[in-house]
Amino acid sequence: GDQEAGEMGLAAVPGRQAAFREGLAAAVQYAKAVGCPRIHLMAGRVPLGTDRAAVAGKMETTFIENLRYAADLLAQEDMIGLVEPINNRITDPRYFLNTPHQAAAMLEKVGRPNLKLQLDLFHCQIMDGNLSRNLETYFPLIGHIQIAQVPGRHEPNSPGELNFPYIFELLESLGYTGYVGCEYAPKGDTLEGLGWLRSYWESRGLQHGGTSKAAE
Repeated sequence: GDQEAGEMGLAAVPGRQAAFREGLAAAVQYAKAVGCPRIHLMAGRVPLGTDRAAVAGKMETTFIENLRYAADLLAQEDMIGLVEPINNRITDPRYFLNTPHQAAAMLEKVGRPNLKLQLDLFHCQIMDGNLSRNLETYFPLIGHIQIAQVPGRHEPNSPGELNFPYIFELLESLGYTGYVGCEYAPKGDTLEGLGWLRSYWESRGLQHGGTSKAAE
């Protein structure tokens, strides 16, 4: 969308369907060029000057329409579309899609197997908590996981509410084999900030890069 005008995605924004489709077509070309099989379909914000409750029905209808269009287009390219709930308590008060429950309901209504949930645990914790049960409940829908400590949105080993070694082991036990995106703001240098990952690998008896020492 038009970021200078305050847009952050268009999938649920009434009247912007043509722009959404144009943006999606461009995103597919970029994704093909870099070999990326997943595209985040951003819902967008409740329009300025409107009441969320008053426009929720129309935005949901627009979202479902656009997601079905996107799913059919992405299926032709063997790609997956992702929807991500973003918290409206800290990060973006006007963002339309806020909770994993809302996202799961949308995905059920859309009914396309190549649309999945992009679950950012930072947003999920702020909106709902109950991370273990939410991961177990929505695991069949999850297509991508993102992490950041709460509330500072820094490295997983920075002070905060979340126990990431436990969460990583839970994801493994559930059978998650996808990527875990580091969707956080480093407190300092990016490479120094990745020290948490090296320490985590070592605690699991792994070499840097996640390979087992026994295999080496």
